[in-house]
Amino acid sequence: MRRPALILITLLAALAALSVLAAMPAAAQASRNAPRGPVPADAPLITDLSSHLIAITSNFTGTQLLLFGAIDEPGEVIVVVRGPATKVVVRRKRRILGFWLTRHSERFDSVPGYYAVISSAPLNEIAPEPLLQRLQIGANNLRFRYLGTKPPRDLASFREAVIRHKTREGLFNESIGGLEFLGPKLFRAEMDFPATVPVGTYRAEVYLIRDDRIIAAQSTPLFIDKQGIEQQIYDFSRQEPAVYGLVAVLLAVMVGWLAALAFRRG
Repeated sequence: MRRPALILITLLAALAALSVLAAMPAAAQASRNAPRGPVPADAPLITDLSSHLIAITSNFTGTQLLLFGAIDEPGEVIVVVRGPATKVVVRRKRRILGFWLTRHSERFDSVPGYYAVISSAPLNEIAPEPLLQRLQIGANNLRFRYLGTKPPRDLASFREAVIRHKTREGLFNESIGGLEFLGPKLFRAEMDFPATVPVGTYRAEVYLIRDDRIIAAQSTPLFIDKQGIEQQIYDFSRQEPAVYGLVAVLLAVMVGWLAALAFRRG
């Protein structure tokens, strides 16, 4: 009886040591990333988010944020939320002898991990196409950087596949006309973030446009970060990989030992 109890105590102590070594002050990081200073009250456009930090824990299933604001001049409003840029590999598969095999693949960089557009009216009614292209408003106006040496003839189809895949995962969203005015000046827009949303620094851009010109613009930061013991262990594994590997091996050995003892007694 003493031997299994001693092993169990050792296992619990190792788990506690791992969590202590992995502890990182996430709240301090969030405070360092907090937005700096209020917008002047007489600005033609004032916006803010219901929260500037989305904490991803083990039970995170997605969330929704509210962007609200006020305009002091007439015009239409466009909200663009961009996530951290990522690299994406697009593979084209074909069925050969009953198996789906990759026949061709292309790589892109500068692909937003998350991208959402919410507008008060159709985009082509708010701004001309050159302005939308310059600001990269709309998924079709995003500029992906091709990482290959020689672009294929059907490069556009690979680019469209990136947009389709991101849209299917809920990471690309366009809510045309989804921005709601609560009166002549106040407005609100809801943003959905799925469970697969990547961590990193986001930017919520808001444009007030009238007569094909930008009257005012504002950029608000948003941070998505892992929280809890999962992030602490992840950070520790990156900072001290050798110690983390040793502790993981010891934990695996002790768990296997305990399981063997339990089955042997059974």
